[in-house]
Amino acid sequence: MATTLLNAELPGMALRHRGKVRDVFDLDPSRIPAGAAGPGEYLLIVATDRLSAFDVVLPDPIPGKGEMLCQISNFWFARTEHLMRNHLTGIDVASVLPPGVEAAPYVQRAVVTKKLKPLPVEAIARGYLIGSGWKDYQRTGRVSGIALPDGLRQAERLPQPIFTPSTKAAAGDHDENIDFDAMVKAVGGELAEQVRDATLRLYAFAADYAAQRGILLADTKFEFGLDRDGRLHVMDEMLTPDSSRYWPADQYEVGTSPPSYDKQFVRDYLETLDWDKTAPGPALPAEIIARTRAKYAEALQKLAGLSVD
Repeated sequence: MATTLLNAELPGMALRHRGKVRDVFDLDPSRIPAGAAGPGEYLLIVATDRLSAFDVVLPDPIPGKGEMLCQISNFWFARTEHLMRNHLTGIDVASVLPPGVEAAPYVQRAVVTKKLKPLPVEAIARGYLIGSGWKDYQRTGRVSGIALPDGLRQAERLPQPIFTPSTKAAAGDHDENIDFDAMVKAVGGELAEQVRDATLRLYAFAADYAAQRGILLADTKFEFGLDRDGRLHVMDEMLTPDSSRYWPADQYEVGTSPPSYDKQFVRDYLETLDWDKTAPGPALPAEIIARTRAKYAEALQKLAGLSVD
């Protein structure tokens, strides 16, 4: 059965970061089962059921959303480990929880990961012209400095997927698209090329897999980090409806913004309110919560053949 979790409360564990969706804890080395992993430091990452819109965390959770996000990420990490190392360790979550904490709310929404040094950029692959990329193209004919053919329409498939990095904005701010030269200045040329190649490789693999299941992967965002030996890993979440734009292939039409497997129901509802898009966010009607949950569940089922219910 799916569980609902708004905030992870783990007594005795050091909370490292509470993000919009994920709560990250430092793991005491003594909690790692003997022989379960090699040397290094580890984190426990918990995907909660919090939902953010317009950079504001809303007061109502989407039941089971964190479990669905975690299971989709785990599915993709397993499917792509031949293409790129990832942060998962395979250590059993229940084995590292503090004494007295019930395991059920955490086993499907948490993972034990390597502690990596995150790169200060978002790695974005785009196969279709939509979102901020469409806005940039309308204004300049380019996306992240990449010149595109004239006359492209909204949601049109690009001649080939492109790599469009962005900054990692502070809480409450928006990421900004940057060109590849700016990324080179931020992380160095060799590492920038590694990230670009890995991003496009992962996108191509996932887009092909999704297309076979009637889903178009319009774009997606990856995060990468380095281990203590300087090796690149993909980390955080991977190819979820929160970090990716998935479209039902049978509803795709060039020139429009196709429906997506994400929280669009919430955004559309909030746009009807007299709300200034600053915290605190408004409460959500039960119908909007249910319809949003159903979209995440449909993505999990269609992509991974999984259900959390």
